[in-house]
Amino acid sequence: MIIYTKLLKFIFILASVNMYNYYINVVCFIVLLTNCGGVAMTEFLKKLLPETSFPVLLKYHGRTSRVFSIDNDVLKEASTKEYSGISVRVWYEGVWGFASTSNIREADIKRAIDSAVQSAKSGKKDKPGTFSKPRFVSNKGKLTVPITDPLENHSVEEKISLVRKTAERVKSVSDKIISSSSRYTEIIDEKTMVSNYGTEITYSDRKADFRAAAFASDGNDMELGYASFGATGGWKELFKNRSWEKIAEEAAKIALTKLGKESPEGGVYTVVLHPSLVGVLAHEAIGHTVEADFVLSGSAAKGQLGKKVASDLVTLVDDPVPDFWDGATGMVLVDDEGNKPKKVEVIKNGVMRSYLHDAETAAIFDVEPTGNARAFNYSDEPIIRMRNTYIAPGESTVEELIGSTKNGLYLKGLGGGGQADANAEFMFGVLEAHKIENGKITEPLREVTISGQAFDVLRSVDAVANDFLFTLGAGYCGKHQPAKVDAGGPHLRCKVRIGGRKQ
Repeated sequence: MIIYTKLLKFIFILASVNMYNYYINVVCFIVLLTNCGGVAMTEFLKKLLPETSFPVLLKYHGRTSRVFSIDNDVLKEASTKEYSGISVRVWYEGVWGFASTSNIREADIKRAIDSAVQSAKSGKKDKPGTFSKPRFVSNKGKLTVPITDPLENHSVEEKISLVRKTAERVKSVSDKIISSSSRYTEIIDEKTMVSNYGTEITYSDRKADFRAAAFASDGNDMELGYASFGATGGWKELFKNRSWEKIAEEAAKIALTKLGKESPEGGVYTVVLHPSLVGVLAHEAIGHTVEADFVLSGSAAKGQLGKKVASDLVTLVDDPVPDFWDGATGMVLVDDEGNKPKKVEVIKNGVMRSYLHDAETAAIFDVEPTGNARAFNYSDEPIIRMRNTYIAPGESTVEELIGSTKNGLYLKGLGGGGQADANAEFMFGVLEAHKIENGKITEPLREVTISGQAFDVLRSVDAVANDFLFTLGAGYCGKHQPAKVDAGGPHLRCKVRIGGRKQ
């Protein structure tokens, strides 16, 4: 009720200029919206939806985001940000029109609608020729992600305490830890979408992530270690697999283990990839090449449907709601065009079966939309994005996979960033690396990078384990605008080029 009290005080100040009734209506509308779970907003937007022969979507998006971070015992950030707005998206004879406004008033929304329509019609002059009408699927309902223990039930003080004690635990592991940090982030989203093609959706989403980092030094060298995780849902979903204590100790251990170690000689190696690097490969090196907008622009996946692109052991999936993993960070119950997201088998048993689509590319390729259109903010136009991207588990145990590797490297985690291009060429830093000698993991290494052509790497896969982890939920995909995603898979064995010392 604090926000309502402040608004009412503001109303009385403005009463002297005859704006009392106007702001009373605004406050009543906000209260009604909050208490009715989006019903009032749905009816409000339906009333404003124009009668046209071409597709129009109106979307309300309200967000609360919170960030708490500690760096070397100093509280660096303790912020809560709230904003909301309306976006309008129009398709007219092959051209999209888009507009948004932070003012949730009829007049402002009508102006945004007019602006989007005029943009689309004006753009038509510069886009002659044939076009395919976007494929939308009628979608109605009230959608809420599964939540066990709401994030809102945990106070600001508790969240600050969490990052503070985590950073302290990192430093307590060893006197060689010279720097520590921890960060907690949450995003609370409420959306309402209505369209003239059958969309009538309210959508409540919650995503959170948590991380710890450590720098260790022995007086000569300095090494970084970090650990993180993310989830969709509540507090229990976030901490279901690892505690804050474990995250702190893991970050410190990674940094300490690399101190004073050597780099490997450069060359092509047989490697066993931990699920964390399998996820990076699936998302960064393969996933972006199969986003249909990139395919149309000439990515490495263009023209590969129905062709063998990987080992028979490889099945790669982009899944909005994995039924085997509660709270995957990339969970999407409806996309930002109002379409229902579908599980997509991009590669099945080594053969490319599908791309990732929005409504427009689905029409171009003459397929059903897969529900991959996503927008981060109300002011962002939807573009094709991944959700939870992974390689499916195989039949070998992890022990069998490592034990049958005579000589090679065991690689885990993304370290130092990397790059992946539309031609599927990639280079990534590795967070943790160990030698494999006679089927056993032995000496740790440092300053390791991997590179190659992603489809060539997938063709070299000769063993896939039966375990599974999602590991990238704490980060954001950065294709033009942020997006919360996740990625992972099982352990697998393949060949990659290792960057290291010259022979």
